[in-house]
Amino acid sequence: MTTTFKSDQQILERVNDLSGKLNGLKSGVGEYIFGQEQVVELTLITLLARGHALLIGVPGLAKTRLVETLGGVLGLDDRRIQFTPDLMPADILGSEILETSENGERYFKFLKGPIFGQLLMADEINRSSPRTQSALLQAMQEETVTIAGETYPLPVPFHVLATQNPIEQEGTYPLPEAQLDRFLMQINIDYPSKDTERRILLETTGNEEVIPSQIMSPEELNDAQHLVREIPVSDKVIEAILKLVRNGRPDTTDNDLVAKYVSWGPGPRASQALVLAARARALLENRLSPSIDDIVALAKPVLQHRMALSYAARAENVGMDDVINSLTSTLE
Repeated sequence: MTTTFKSDQQILERVNDLSGKLNGLKSGVGEYIFGQEQVVELTLITLLARGHALLIGVPGLAKTRLVETLGGVLGLDDRRIQFTPDLMPADILGSEILETSENGERYFKFLKGPIFGQLLMADEINRSSPRTQSALLQAMQEETVTIAGETYPLPVPFHVLATQNPIEQEGTYPLPEAQLDRFLMQINIDYPSKDTERRILLETTGNEEVIPSQIMSPEELNDAQHLVREIPVSDKVIEAILKLVRNGRPDTTDNDLVAKYVSWGPGPRASQALVLAARARALLENRLSPSIDDIVALAKPVLQHRMALSYAARAENVGMDDVINSLTSTLE
């Protein structure tokens, strides 16, 4: 049985109404981010699913430019935090200061930190200590911040797009598993092709700086995010998600690679992420409902940071791609 919140016809009409805006959004971002079509698509899927993304790549691959462009085309209040080893939680969340009123009374006033924006870029997040990294946990999960016992709501919509240098580089701290699980997707960014790099050289080294024009408003993005959760999902797709995620766990798998090489697998939040991401991908491609192909396409960015390989996998040169490809091969 397929669960729907509104009639399929009503949903289809809303999907068609949004198709032009979403196509314009992809094209608009593509004008500033060259040769990274899949990265742009996955990031937009993350935003439509009301999630957060972890962008991984060496410095200089336009991760910062991507976030700035998204803030411009979506009209979001974007903020940037440069994570460094000496960054403290209060530098992100804000802090209370002691002030004196005109009549001499003293009181605490809360000064909001940069997290109180709609699009937060956590730049090089793994260069700060685990204590500072964990300051984002409540905000990413509950869209609120608690300071000195007082809870403050964050703006709507609220997204964290964190960039991370490869953990093999010096001066990095691995992100804790609890925080990794809060990211809807891990999006890997590779080096550009030769033709793309030539275009980068020609179009980004002149005097003229082009500012992205706004294509959607935050209110329109919020409406699209609500529509994503109304898109129907068939029982066939739900069963495929359950099969994929449960087979990724060593204790419930019938997959030989997982049983031998995976230390721990994805939790229920991975299943939720796949459902939302598949719905968002269907909306982005102007379809009424997601398919098995969506699950296969999204398996790697949704699962790779929610699983850990064993020492045996490293010793025998078995990578996460090998494991996930083995899992998705049973869905096709």
